[in-house]
Amino acid sequence: MDPSVLRQTFKRFRILIIGRANAGKTTILQRVCKTRENPEIYNSAGEKIDLAVLRASRERGLHDIENEMVFRNNPGFVFHDSRGFEAGGNSEFDKVKVFIAGRSKERRLSDRIHVIWYCIPMDEDGRSFTEGEVKFFSQCDTGSIPVIVLFTKFDALYDDEFAELMSEGLSRKDAEALVPQHAKEAFANGPQLKLLYNRKGNQRPPRCHICLPDMNKDDADCSPLIECTAQALDDDTLKQLFVSTQRTTLEMCMRYAIRSLAQHLDSTQAISLHIFGKSDRKIVNQLGAWFPRTTYV
Repeated sequence: MDPSVLRQTFKRFRILIIGRANAGKTTILQRVCKTRENPEIYNSAGEKIDLAVLRASRERGLHDIENEMVFRNNPGFVFHDSRGFEAGGNSEFDKVKVFIAGRSKERRLSDRIHVIWYCIPMDEDGRSFTEGEVKFFSQCDTGSIPVIVLFTKFDALYDDEFAELMSEGLSRKDAEALVPQHAKEAFANGPQLKLLYNRKGNQRPPRCHICLPDMNKDDADCSPLIECTAQALDDDTLKQLFVSTQRTTLEMCMRYAIRSLAQHLDSTQAISLHIFGKSDRKIVNQLGAWFPRTTYV
């Protein structure tokens, strides 16, 4: 799609983020949008909500999944937040189901939910799935919307692995270096993933999952989440919109731009470009569509 048409028609990429309290949702969104600021909140009519009013509503147990969270540092992303099903039981679960179903039927692509991030914390109190999480993956019909599970606070698993490595006689330095990979390998063979992808008890498994450690640190790297999300998107237009909206990695923009160009260039264009160094407007458009905040004439 021509980048000018893409940006006029689909200005924002919309994500539903789900997770229980203290799952690290806000921290992850801040990392994705490369900011420390809190998001601005808008209601379904596009009106900005005063944070004091919003805080008072939350204290009364009120929460509106239709509200939009937008970070000024990257307004191209719009986030909808579900507080997790332990907070409201069946009521909250039903609200999420209705919200997903309703958004799936929106006529305009820009109003639909484009991806779902489901956060499950791996700190000491949350290493097993809650009843609500099991219920979501067994009963909630997300249709064609890709669901990605984010195992947040994954570094909480490091202590056990570190102790085991030290018991094997490794030095502290070597154990610290090996802990992240050992934790991933142990988790890959653990009960959480077996339950998550078991189609006998889980009729609607996620598209994929990602382990996110140390997201609270200033140098936290969320590029694996960005890469995982891009790969999970089957629709080329949505993939292009997501890649050009994210500001985490320019390398990804370059990679997808080159891949797209290689797929769409015919042999005559390829020869002309290679021998004579010529390019036409179509080639420029195809490359430019993958780069955020780029103006060309």
